Amino acid sequence: MKISSVHFFFLIFSAVFFIAQSSRIDDVSSSEKRLAFFIFGDSFFDPGNNNFINTTEDFRANFTPYGKSFFRTPTGRFSDSRLVPDFVAEYANLPLIPAYLDPRNKRYIHGVNFASGGGGALVETHRGFAIDIETQLRYFKKVERSIRKKLGDSRAYNLFSNSVYLFSIGGNDYIVPFEGSPVFEKYTETEYVNMVIGNVTAVLEEIYKKGGRKFAFVAVPPLGCLPHIRLMKKDGHGSCLDEASALVRLHNKLLHAALQKLADKLHGFKYTIGDTYTMLQNRIDNPSKYGLKEGKKACCGSGKLRGIYSCGGMRGVKEFELCENPNEYLFFDSYHPNERAYEQFAKLMWSGDSQVINPYNLKQFFQYIQSQP
Repeated sequence: MKISSVHFFFLIFSAVFFIAQSSRIDDVSSSEKRLAFFIFGDSFFDPGNNNFINTTEDFRANFTPYGKSFFRTPTGRFSDSRLVPDFVAEYANLPLIPAYLDPRNKRYIHGVNFASGGGGALVETHRGFAIDIETQLRYFKKVERSIRKKLGDSRAYNLFSNSVYLFSIGGNDYIVPFEGSPVFEKYTETEYVNMVIGNVTAVLEEIYKKGGRKFAFVAVPPLGCLPHIRLMKKDGHGSCLDEASALVRLHNKLLHAALQKLADKLHGFKYTIGDTYTMLQNRIDNPSKYGLKEGKKACCGSGKLRGIYSCGGMRGVKEFELCENPNEYLFFDSYHPNERAYEQFAKLMWSGDSQVINPYNLKQFFQYIQSQP
């Protein structure tokens, strides 16, 4: 049968249109099953949200030498490069999860990172300089509405139930009392910790209403042994500030109890906690055991233990020292671990046993989602 040129081009156009439509439909259908990863928290997880808020350089890391080891340029991450969520995303076969406030971020199908350097569970913590957890929740709800508008209620709910929610929150709430915050003075230690945890669990319940079921936490690390916090101990020896770490230990203990209470109350609610307190303390005490040469002194900063928060020379003190090889140091700056430490933490959280993350590891969390019909 002879086919006219008009008919031929119609057939080609139809085939191309069908392939494009099939691809579009496949994309929507795969988005229902795709793993999404939502991240909340503070500077341990911030991929650059603070680049886009009106804050000071104390709460930013978008200048050199931050980012030098992997990205080769500053991204806003408070490290020499990648953070725990970056490695976890890689292990879960996801792309890097972008900062919510980055104007280039228009699609949320793989998830979003809402974390903010300096952010806390309490609104009063670094108010006006960082994004607190309640504001991060409001951002999440905007994302939820956007996805629901695109996919419809049922598909969007499936996406959010097939997601993992990772949190690093609380550390700043326990640093500000030692910076002279008047909020802390109104409460006993237990009351204050319960207030912090109460704000966190309220956020979890709101995410649960949108479909969230798998919640992972990193324990608050031993804040009293961070290089900068050591300087607050006026003994001249650079000892750990035990009062800060004791407050953190109380938080980590009560957080377990609060999450278990939610699991008992909310059907399908699952949680896990990575023991980053012990992970960090072990590397402070025995750095060589983990391939590090220095566990107390920061790579970048000034003064004793390079504990003055001057890395990059943009925070009031222009002069700072920078080590030759960040991989040899546990801490990149006066507050934050380096990429190598974050990678070790991420690996333990991904596939570690109950000694380091309990009651599930993150691989089990993501595999559970993949196994669902």
